[in-house]
Amino acid sequence: MAWLLLGTEGCHLCDDARQVLVSLAGYIRVDVFEQDIVEHSEWLEQFAQRIPVLLDEASGESLDWPFNAEDVMAWQQQLLAKKEPQ
Repeated sequence: MAWLLLGTEGCHLCDDARQVLVSLAGYIRVDVFEQDIVEHSEWLEQFAQRIPVLLDEASGESLDWPFNAEDVMAWQQQLLAKKEPQ
């Protein structure tokens, strides 16, 4: 499972989101990669007004800013619960 932190250069909210994720190092069970939405026209169109956004690559689900550490942990649990066999 991998997440993308979607943002763009010069976005102070994206810097804040990055810090939230850094504070969770060792607590979240996914790899997180930063992606600039300017590099992908479909992301630019879809997320330009919403960044920063955490995007789960596997499910396509997203967590929009504002979020804090507790929100990220809850989102992770929600995603994991959806993947578990019923």
